[in-house]
Amino acid sequence: MPYILGIDTGGTYTDGVLLDFERKTVVAKAKAFTTPGDLTLGIAECIANLGEINPQEIKMVSLSTTLATNAIVEGRGGKVGLILIGYRPDGKFPAQMLSVISGGHDGLGTAKCELDTQELARVIAQMKGEVDTLAISGIFSISNPEHENLAREFVRREWDVPIICAHELSSDIGLYERTVTACLNAKLLPIISDLLGAVKGVLKRKKIEVPLMVVKGDGSLISEEKALERPIETILSGPAASVVGAMFLADRDTFLTLDMGGTTTDIGIVKNSYWRRQEEGAIVAGWKTHIHTTGLSTFGIGGDSYLRVKAKGQLCLGPTRVIPLCVMGLRHPHLIRELREIQQSKAVNGTIFDGQTLDCWMIVKPPSDPESLSRDERLIVQELADGPHNVQWLKERIGNYVSPFALKSLEQARVIGRISFTPTDVLHCLGLLKKWNAEASLAGARILANSYGTKLENFAAKCLETMTQSITLAILQSIAAKQGYTFDIKDETLKFFLEPFFQEKHRNLDLCVPLGLNYPIVAIGAPVTAYLPEVGRLLRAEVIIPEHSEVASAVGAAMGKVAEKITALVKPGFKVHAPWGCEAFMYQEEACERILTKGKAIVLENAKKAGIINPEITVNRDKVISDTNFGPVFLEEFFEIIASGYRQEESEE
Repeated sequence: MPYILGIDTGGTYTDGVLLDFERKTVVAKAKAFTTPGDLTLGIAECIANLGEINPQEIKMVSLSTTLATNAIVEGRGGKVGLILIGYRPDGKFPAQMLSVISGGHDGLGTAKCELDTQELARVIAQMKGEVDTLAISGIFSISNPEHENLAREFVRREWDVPIICAHELSSDIGLYERTVTACLNAKLLPIISDLLGAVKGVLKRKKIEVPLMVVKGDGSLISEEKALERPIETILSGPAASVVGAMFLADRDTFLTLDMGGTTTDIGIVKNSYWRRQEEGAIVAGWKTHIHTTGLSTFGIGGDSYLRVKAKGQLCLGPTRVIPLCVMGLRHPHLIRELREIQQSKAVNGTIFDGQTLDCWMIVKPPSDPESLSRDERLIVQELADGPHNVQWLKERIGNYVSPFALKSLEQARVIGRISFTPTDVLHCLGLLKKWNAEASLAGARILANSYGTKLENFAAKCLETMTQSITLAILQSIAAKQGYTFDIKDETLKFFLEPFFQEKHRNLDLCVPLGLNYPIVAIGAPVTAYLPEVGRLLRAEVIIPEHSEVASAVGAAMGKVAEKITALVKPGFKVHAPWGCEAFMYQEEACERILTKGKAIVLENAKKAGIINPEITVNRDKVISDTNFGPVFLEEFFEIIASGYRQEESEE
């Protein structure tokens, strides 16, 4: 019986499912902790937890992951050197080093001047040993990539380093966004390489020798080889798979999907079994890219979000992910004793550097080259060798001083990880979750409650309320963004509406603010049962938490197909904007028919080249009309034409 093995490696958990290919049913499911220090361990444990697997029955392995998204949100990844050709930046880039050299082209593809290889040689000498990867971006490289290619070849002769050129990732107009995309792709190279290497290693030991596919940010699949070259295309891979999984598990065609993991919450809207692509490019952690993904909004809210008390009465949630106290307290009970010692000390009311006094630290991945560490970094790693410890304990062992810069650099390099108070700990304090060590959570809550200026019970309730309100605001922001609006939740004037909306028990005498969704919320992810019922009450919406929701991304990965697609627009005046060019028509029907006829022919040809057998053609259309005083006005009609199916080698003989 043919099975598909779906794996989702997230920032907190690795999920796995066995899907019956013919019946489209979940045969087995399993979860395991993601192990950042060695991804193989978490993946192997997850597959082992699925039970006995006959390798001959597995026809495909499909992988979705939130690791790329989480890495961008948390600022992790390789150190990137950015070489700009022919222009000076007007904004920040996700790179550690940046240099500008002469060269570049104009809009017609004509070189403005020769590429300055002498400058390039000096730049290479400066960056060697300082960065892990290179991104090269030249002005108007989409018109003529000559100088980007020449620069890459020059670097390769001098330096063995991974290189990505901006024109390889995007042909869209927008120099800044194209450069950001190249930088993020370079930054993600080691992260995706580690992940795919771990998966391949586990599969080899299990004697599962089938194609490995990866879910893209638009929900379709790409090969392992393409994912290694273009890891940026896997941003929002996990959330895209979760939408596919939510559609399958909930059996609804119109809903708001909310996927909460350990690090992020991803929100999207499905209408009539269709969700529109993010045509303007995905935005992750404030970085605008040229990667077209599923139209989802990502927020740094999760079960493992960092909860901090910045000052008395001031609670801060996320976006950084930390390891919950309850999880590490179960594995290392001595941390509870260290937290209780903090509670009894004068340090209880203080905050330290980029954190707070209850923060603990542990080795996540031992440094590959200990000699490259600074003295302060070596001291920290040495004292954490026997297990995780609180920062106050470290101060006493090291000599009453722990370098905040050393802690920060080790954390960014993922050598050490932070353990602190999270929403998962809140649930343990309130008795809503009893999976790990509640004593560790309570010890941390007592410290923070004192800093906040209230009793433990009130503090835990405030944390739960903050989490619920943050999720509700994220939903409202997502809907606003879909309709072309934005609002800043820090805007003081918003309190006029938000306070009477959230504080129904203490109603504003002058104003009530009822809001409601016109469709249900399909909530997936392990933590949603604790928060979404209250969110649904606030938004007057039905909340659906389907069976297998805790492994929905793995289900979506298993349900994914290889897809070839094109998009086109009909604009006012019945102008067609399509990959084959711009055309004008007398009637709207003619314009639409042109897109359908030529578009289907193109995707079928591309599907054939990709090895897809018996491709299924899907046409998604989205017409935008504005109501005015003079009647409805046509603004545009969006077409997405998809040929999808399974590759020849993935099918049965």
